[in-house]
Amino acid sequence: MLIDTHIHLDAAQFDADRQQLIDAARAVGVAGFVLPAVEAANFAAVEALAAANADMCCALGIHPLYVMQARMEDVDVLDERLGEGAALALGEIGLDHFVTDVDPGRQQEFFKAQLRLARKHERPVILHVRRAVDAVLKELRRLPVCGGIAHAFNGSRQQADIFIGLGFKLGFGGAMTFSGSTRIRTLAATLPLESIVLETDAPDIAPEWAQGGRNEPANLARYAAILAELRGIDVAEVITTTGRNALEVLRWTRAPSGC
Repeated sequence: MLIDTHIHLDAAQFDADRQQLIDAARAVGVAGFVLPAVEAANFAAVEALAAANADMCCALGIHPLYVMQARMEDVDVLDERLGEGAALALGEIGLDHFVTDVDPGRQQEFFKAQLRLARKHERPVILHVRRAVDAVLKELRRLPVCGGIAHAFNGSRQQADIFIGLGFKLGFGGAMTFSGSTRIRTLAATLPLESIVLETDAPDIAPEWAQGGRNEPANLARYAAILAELRGIDVAEVITTTGRNALEVLRWTRAPSGC
């Protein structure tokens, strides 16, 4: 059960060939897709894709890089949607301290509001943590939730262990494919396999062989092979364990086709 735990299939970059790309991913063994929203304006799109495909589920949330165009009323909309039960998680939510023109105070305001919703609705969260791991962990200690996924993890081993202790899995994908990404590759090779999930973040975070281009969902199969090579284990073990990790942390009881 090869599961992509983070893919933006509703993105405009896929408008011309979305179905072909989904079919290509399924053909190489991808059995499940997790579709996180980034703003209230695309809640309906990810919900519709998940509803139309048995191997897809969605998460709803307001991305930290979208908070400047968001309204606090969008949090109320999110609250209502979560109450309707369609989304398995809140996401993509969190903090981003890499981009400097997005007010960090406003990011934090939306992040805390969404953590409170995760607690209220007992949902896991899919976290954006770019250059903000410690700040994200600080808020999770104040507002603990029922686990989730730290997307595109690029922190230290100590930070990884803290996330794991809080009930989180760590997402690895395109960055792991670069031979120069020594810290990420070391983490991928040495963290407990039970703490890892795979993701593409397509169309973003393209792998080494597509650097500067569009990332595609079928790349997930190659990511599994690279993770297996880094760990010196069979790719079947990687696929089985990371897939099980994803299902468990997201509490995806409507198992994807093929699982």
